[in-house]
Amino acid sequence: MISDLKDSIPHPLINYGKHLPLAMLANLKHGFPGKKLHVIGVTGTDGKTTTTNMIYQILKDAGLKVSMISTINAVIAGKVYDTGFHVTSPDAEQLQSYLKKSLFAGDEYVVLEVTSHALDQFRVWGINFEIGVITNITHEHLDYHSNLDNYLLAKAKLIKNTKWAVLNKDDSNFIKLSQLTKGKVISFSTQKNADYNLTRYPLQLQIPGEYNLSNALAAASVASILGLDKKLIKKSLENFKGLVGRMEEIPNKRGVKIVVDFAHTPNALQEALQTLRPKGSGRLFAVFGCAGARDVGKRPLMGAIAARLADVIVLTDEDPRFENREVIIGQIARGAIEEGAIEGVTLFRQPERKKAIKLAIEMAKKGDVVGIFGKGHEKSMNYRGVEEEWSDQQAVKEILVHGK
Repeated sequence: MISDLKDSIPHPLINYGKHLPLAMLANLKHGFPGKKLHVIGVTGTDGKTTTTNMIYQILKDAGLKVSMISTINAVIAGKVYDTGFHVTSPDAEQLQSYLKKSLFAGDEYVVLEVTSHALDQFRVWGINFEIGVITNITHEHLDYHSNLDNYLLAKAKLIKNTKWAVLNKDDSNFIKLSQLTKGKVISFSTQKNADYNLTRYPLQLQIPGEYNLSNALAAASVASILGLDKKLIKKSLENFKGLVGRMEEIPNKRGVKIVVDFAHTPNALQEALQTLRPKGSGRLFAVFGCAGARDVGKRPLMGAIAARLADVIVLTDEDPRFENREVIIGQIARGAIEEGAIEGVTLFRQPERKKAIKLAIEMAKKGDVVGIFGKGHEKSMNYRGVEEEWSDQQAVKEILVHGK
């Protein structure tokens, strides 16, 4: 009943009546630290975490005093805080506390990953972003924003008043975003003529995927704005090792490539599957689900993408929350079946995530690739509002060692 009442209150009313006052109080309490630091904000549908970490690594390698807050971790004045957030950006109180610690430690720069929710809910109010990066904008969070235009406008709040707006020229929203900033637009692209592209910055990354080249070019753009040496930037990016739950390969002796990745949007799943496609005759397995109480519209889209790009699909739980897990899986399956997936042959339904992973690994043969998507770095699964301990990586290791 309380949840239903909360859901019926318009977001703007909650944002201005609750979130903005809380953000103001947090800033007053901690002395507006975000106004005294050079803050670089990174948003976008996909690639935020990797880009944030790349920028941080370059600045650190350059000897600058820098802190970072991302989905998977926060590094404040050299101390690592495990975040593992189900929401990317912490609330205003926690965020201002982090910034204050960074300022007191003598940091000059902070790299901050920011979601559309954080921007819309004033969690980053009081922070003067000097540089704003938008990696891309694709289908996501439309349960909250209602439509893509609202989602784009929420993301664009990051760059509205920045000195520099670093934008992806390969993204279909590039022109519109360029018109929504007062700052100087710096473009990056893996495909087109841009301020930063692979001709100007030829990169040999240790992590796979063209989308990671795009993330690296975004990071290079930021570092160049700050006046850092091109050779240092290139070396730092080419030494970047990747992150937990981002195309993370789990070693095994079966001759099967097993990868855990955070892909949980249509675009991210498509990019991940295209990257993992075996070059030989091996098959590609896709194990994934969709979160409950989140964007329903993306479910059949992700099913269709998996049917086009994977050989075998295993649909399973991904934070069902209060929704019926079978209904969620059925909505994904509808898109897959319409795209040609066949029940019991190329499409399997197994709500229990560990059993789903086990099914894929047991079906896989030497030369095959098993991609496990949607949870990545996360360490819990939400069932009926309760966060239960969960790790894709741990589940895979237990299956490989114990067979269960």
